[in-house]
Amino acid sequence: MDVARHAGVSPSTVSRILNGTAKVSDDKRTAVMAAIEKMHFAPNQMAQGLKKGRSMTIGIVVQDISSPFFDETLRGVDDGLKGTGYASVIVSGHWNAVEETERIRLLLARKVDGIILLSGHLGDDTILQFANHRPIVSTGRELRTKSALGFKLDNENGAFMAVRHLVELGHRRIAFVTGPPHHRDADERLIGYKRALAESDIAYDDKLVVGGDFHESGGLLAVNHLFETNQQFTAVFAANDLSAYGVRLCLYRKGIRVPEDISLVGFDDLPGSSYTTPPLTTIRQPLYDMGRIATNALLALINGEPVVAQIPPLELVVRETTRRVR
Repeated sequence: MDVARHAGVSPSTVSRILNGTAKVSDDKRTAVMAAIEKMHFAPNQMAQGLKKGRSMTIGIVVQDISSPFFDETLRGVDDGLKGTGYASVIVSGHWNAVEETERIRLLLARKVDGIILLSGHLGDDTILQFANHRPIVSTGRELRTKSALGFKLDNENGAFMAVRHLVELGHRRIAFVTGPPHHRDADERLIGYKRALAESDIAYDDKLVVGGDFHESGGLLAVNHLFETNQQFTAVFAANDLSAYGVRLCLYRKGIRVPEDISLVGFDDLPGSSYTTPPLTTIRQPLYDMGRIATNALLALINGEPVVAQIPPLELVVRETTRRVR
């Protein structure tokens, strides 16, 4: 090995120093580090991983690879992996528990060292079974075992903040575009919507609650349905930002001004929400932070280290799609 020759030590000494297992004199360590710097030497991460019985890859299960929601979280994962020697394998579960199961089995067959599951429909028991084979970190649920961790945001309180903001602006006829049925996040946001109305002494009207699907088209169709059924409302809370984009388009096509005629609030704070016309008031999820935190937590599980993680709270970001009711 060139580094060993330049430093005047054996190749095994260089290897032990790089692995942190060598007990050598300061002079030898200094000589080795000087040789590494001079030669711009980078240890072969894959070779080191193989010696430890690792593939130096982690699997990531997203639900929709085309969604900017997952883009932002994956950016956090990618930054979290920088400098670690790990590479990622990304697969999609398409919001389908059967497909999620198949993708996780595929990743296990490829000998990944751990898995990050970004949301999804799998039950906790199933995740814990997979965690018997490889460490798993999942978002959108609460788990804490030696091989499985789950991080969950307070969707109910986020929805409560959104509706409370509209109530404080004087709105009482607040429509809600929900997420897909049987979706954990969507269900919790509906609960938060109802709680905000109840605590404000506003009667719940199921005619103002219209099913969406977390996509732009779903938001457009939902609000169009409200108009077709002659519902009266002064504000719309959409269960996510993509739905809010569809709501905005529907209102624009009908010549309805935002926020002069109808106020609008989303949920996520996607990067594009700062650039809608007008910029969208929304509930900010720490998407990037969740990616970084999930990655750091998974690497800690893989290395048998304690996990110290705290997810930043949701927050209301007030922009220009909300105003006091006329």
